[in-house]
Amino acid sequence: MTEQNQKQMGTTLWGIADQLRGAMNADDFRDYMLSFLFLRYLSDNYEAYSKKELGRDFPDRQEQPGTTPLQLWYNNNSGDSAEFEKQMRLKVHYVIKPQYLWGSIAEMARTQNGELLHTLQSAFDYIENESFASTFQGLFSEINLNSEKLGKQYTDRNAKLCTIITKIAEGLANFSTDSDTLGDAYEYLIGQFAAGSGKKAGEFYTPQQISSILSAIVTLDSQEPATGKKRYLDNVLDFACGSGSLLLNVRHQIGPHGIGKIYGQEKNITTYNLARMNMLLHGVKDSEFEIFHGDTLLNDWDMLREANPAKKKQFDAVVANPPFSYRWELTDAMGDDVRFKNYGLAPKSAADFAFLLHGFQYLAKEGTMAIILPHGVLFRGGVEERIRTKLLKDGHIDTVIGLPANLFFSTGIPVCILVLKKCKKPDDVLFINASEHFEKGKRQNRLRQDDIDKIVESYQFRTEEERYSRRVSIDEIESNGYNLNISRYISTAQQEADIDLQAVNSELVEIEQKIVAATRKHNEFLKELGLPFLPLGN
Repeated sequence: MTEQNQKQMGTTLWGIADQLRGAMNADDFRDYMLSFLFLRYLSDNYEAYSKKELGRDFPDRQEQPGTTPLQLWYNNNSGDSAEFEKQMRLKVHYVIKPQYLWGSIAEMARTQNGELLHTLQSAFDYIENESFASTFQGLFSEINLNSEKLGKQYTDRNAKLCTIITKIAEGLANFSTDSDTLGDAYEYLIGQFAAGSGKKAGEFYTPQQISSILSAIVTLDSQEPATGKKRYLDNVLDFACGSGSLLLNVRHQIGPHGIGKIYGQEKNITTYNLARMNMLLHGVKDSEFEIFHGDTLLNDWDMLREANPAKKKQFDAVVANPPFSYRWELTDAMGDDVRFKNYGLAPKSAADFAFLLHGFQYLAKEGTMAIILPHGVLFRGGVEERIRTKLLKDGHIDTVIGLPANLFFSTGIPVCILVLKKCKKPDDVLFINASEHFEKGKRQNRLRQDDIDKIVESYQFRTEEERYSRRVSIDEIESNGYNLNISRYISTAQQEADIDLQAVNSELVEIEQKIVAATRKHNEFLKELGLPFLPLGN
């Protein structure tokens, strides 16, 4: 499918969402819409594998209109269904009963079947609890089909669901629905819902332009970025992964076979479910990713608390867009936490460095970490200054990138990207000031492809350009009190041209002479007309 068709499909689905949600909050309607899109993907994928498994026994779709081919097969082969499902669990890692497939649900919706809501709830329960793949557990836990937001009475809610599903089915009918296409539509809808969510969007969405920068950076060779991309990443971590778009962008950069396994962590249960759906919709197999629901700052993921250094989990790439200046709870035990004890605890009012140190703790020696943070981390004093100073003295801060303001749905403040490494060759810090390189938009500014490429290439080749990028020695940074405020090292102000006073004076004299000559000529005309003369200049 072409990029134009993909966008058209996304806008078609967004038009349906915008039309049907009525007075419902955009975030609530988002969860219904995306869940139905996910059910469509699971069904298509399952039916495709079913067709391969059953071969010639797979019924023709036209044999009985209104019934899915797989339902026809079950009707005619009830004795063989258990063995068939066993094979599907081995090959696809999940099972969906025919009555729960999208085709069956859409047919119920089209005919305004009064049992649609009950059937849909049973479908969600079955997929979560009996479908076999552990990835599906709790996947629809935040989808309340009995919510009064859908309608006060059961019949109202059922009718609303019938309308939504029918419109989605009609909207999808004219498009190919392979996993890449549905995945792109899913991403498009997440972006559109984020645009309408304001500050809440920061919980689940990183704009694709910024994701592209981070993912391009971490997939380059960490020691010699100029040599190009790494061929393979054993793993990648995003410890505040939201809907998973940043992780998927890393996968896109290096290729689907270039990553051993994707790891993500997300505290918000709804967003955690979105991330798992997003992975599967983009063709990432359940064995190729692991998303954990839990609090990053509390480090409640058992996998990361391994005390044995030989078994300690480390990641070839770490990317993150954590909540900006998040208030967190400090405890006495935190001071001894392996993540913080060598640096200190970030202040209660701003956990920015706590997030950074968490990710840095699990970065492999030859890995690269890229994290989005507010500019305050570059210059704030107190414990943040001490953390920043130690990171600089130990040679871990590789690059500081300043981005334009108003790129995010959730905040208008300008942000920066810090690139960190445990082992880096250059003994200086590269500063990139990209704050004035963007396209202004009505609601949000955006980075153009040229802007993105310029940032990545400046990082990759460590190039210097006046008023844009500069390599700064640690000695100079030390002389500035380990303050990383970008404007201290790169000025974007245009230098005023020197003024030649003699040339300016000559020009003024010449202008004055022309005025006198023009006035005399004008006075001659006035004399002929008998009108008062104009005064001549001195």
